[in-house]
Amino acid sequence: MAYDEELAERIREVVDGEEALSEQRMFGGLAFLIAGNMAVAASGQGGLMVRVDPEKSDALVDGLGVEPMVMRGREMLGWLRVTSDAVRDDVALREWVGRGVSYARSLPPKPSRS
Repeated sequence: MAYDEELAERIREVVDGEEALSEQRMFGGLAFLIAGNMAVAASGQGGLMVRVDPEKSDALVDGLGVEPMVMRGREMLGWLRVTSDAVRDDVALREWVGRGVSYARSLPPKPSRS
């Protein structure tokens, strides 16, 4: 499944103007990176992948629209899958994108691969 291009455009509107922003296709989706650190992605499986503080990720899981990210059968600490329904309205989308951007900004910048 290809990522939701409409959702990617909505994310783009939220992150517009962020310093050190880049986009990269990965995991079958479109990731938005801050200083080389992934913040959020329009997932190829639908909805969002959001990077959050690993110590806070359990508290954000609600069992409905927000689940831990599972890759190759393993739960990925600090990564959440947020369904499209959970970010249908702009307020919720801004909140989730903001969480990802905030956490990515807290990490040291990655060297550019020029």
